[in-house]
Amino acid sequence: MHQLPQTGYLRLPQIVGNPKADPPIPAVVPISKSAWWEGVKTGRFPKPVKLGPRTTAWRVEDIQRLIATLGREAA
Repeated sequence: MHQLPQTGYLRLPQIVGNPKADPPIPAVVPISKSAWWEGVKTGRFPKPVKLGPRTTAWRVEDIQRLIATLGREAA
C-alpha cells in the first residue's frame, strides 16, 4: 500500500497515479483523471484547494477519509 503523509497536500497524479512518470507514481485511488473530476463535480470525491493560479491539490486528510469511506463501501 502506498504510504500517505499525515498532513499536507496531494496533487492529482499522486491520487490517481501516473505510470508514465519516472519513476512511476502508484495510484491511491485507481481511477482515471476524468472519472476523478466527475466524482469531484458530483460530490463523491473531495473538493480541491487552489494553491496558486495553476496549482490544484487535495488535503491529505480528505483523501485518507475518502479511502476509509471507499473501503467501508466495498466491504
